Amino acid sequence: MTNSVCKPAVYESLYNKHAKDLRNYLYYKFGNLESAEDIVQESFIKLWQKCADVVLEKAKSFLFTISTNMFLNEKNHEKVVLRYKKIPQSDTNIETPEFILLEKEYMDKLQTTLSNLPDGQREVFLLNRIEKKTYKEIAELLNLSVKAVEKRMHNALKYVREKIGNI
Repeated sequence: MTNSVCKPAVYESLYNKHAKDLRNYLYYKFGNLESAEDIVQESFIKLWQKCADVVLEKAKSFLFTISTNMFLNEKNHEKVVLRYKKIPQSDTNIETPEFILLEKEYMDKLQTTLSNLPDGQREVFLLNRIEKKTYKEIAELLNLSVKAVEKRMHNALKYVREKIGNI
């Protein structure tokens, strides 16, 4: 094998030829340059680890497939984290038992109300109100239009206000 992927010169030429295109592909898909660059690095590490199994002609396909799978795994993990993320509890130290009871009742009611929101509305609501993401960032993250994000947020706020009043 004269053009083995395991040869440093061949591996380096693959990196120089495909790294920028792979990064741009992931950036356009993710909307996050830092994640895209991380996944490019991880993909090339996996290519090096599996270099004996990868045919030179299939190296580009291998890189794009590996990076797409890493991207999808990362997004699925973020969804799971968001699904189980708790609403932050208040750190106020007001000593009255009535206040503590009211706060607990309110937080329980808020938690129940948020869990009853449809998935899309809850996702947008938490990304905006807890993660402090803009509608544009949310739209890019969820692959939606800004108008769709606005509509979901409007419906989520309407539902929350009906159940527990203004937040």
